[in-house]
Amino acid sequence: MTSMAGLKPIHFQWEAHGRVALIRLNRPERKNPLTFQSYAELRDTFRALVYADDVDVVVFASNGGNFSSGGDVHEIIGPLIGLPMAELLDFTRMTGDLVKAMLSCGKPVIAAVDGVAVGAGAILAMATDMRLATPQAKCAFLFTRVGLAGCDMGACAMLPRIIGQGRAAELLYTGRVMTADEGQRWGFWNALYPAETLEAEALALAARLAAGPTFAHSVTKTQLVQEWDMGLMAAIEAEAQAQAICMQTKDFERAYRAFVAKEKPVFQGD
Repeated sequence: MTSMAGLKPIHFQWEAHGRVALIRLNRPERKNPLTFQSYAELRDTFRALVYADDVDVVVFASNGGNFSSGGDVHEIIGPLIGLPMAELLDFTRMTGDLVKAMLSCGKPVIAAVDGVAVGAGAILAMATDMRLATPQAKCAFLFTRVGLAGCDMGACAMLPRIIGQGRAAELLYTGRVMTADEGQRWGFWNALYPAETLEAEALALAARLAAGPTFAHSVTKTQLVQEWDMGLMAAIEAEAQAQAICMQTKDFERAYRAFVAKEKPVFQGD
């Protein structure tokens, strides 16, 4: 296991709040676009989180009133024009690898979205486990508006499972903005909060998760991802095995003893 609370990334901001890590893209003057370098560093960071023993939950927050405007027009989209297919595929696989890393990091990830979350920014929000937003949040999967398909970084697989096939198809074909109210009604946003309290609400939710049985949370995240392509019988069996593993933890015993003593359990993640 490794320590990551003191991480000092180059291409995004990182803060430690107890056992919660807070990430922000750090170009607020341009609505926090992604670059080749920030994609790669985020991918490597989420991959490393699997082994972090001092981070239990991640909050992916906004910066300067916006979450992310997606791939930088001048630093990503322009340079992609004219590249050979092999190099384009290297790039699209790298962006997909960031989503894979977020899904496989073993930690709950919470998005706190204010302002724009568009293009790859919308994908980053989609790839988190829970999504909080402000009433001003504007989310758009705008790939068709730049001549690309809506199937980017797993959107055609993930978005229909969150908001339904027809709604996802509309957003992915048209590239239009999903309003905050629509997003909440459709289940994309878990809750809406005023901009001045959004980050505090996200950190409070993260702190509650970090105070819970964190090993069991990692098992929950694993099953949420792995059961996407399981049949029902296989999923029930996988959950039986996963739960049996959790029943061997000390946190399970702590919860029982606290219940008997009429006390609140204090989980330690083992």
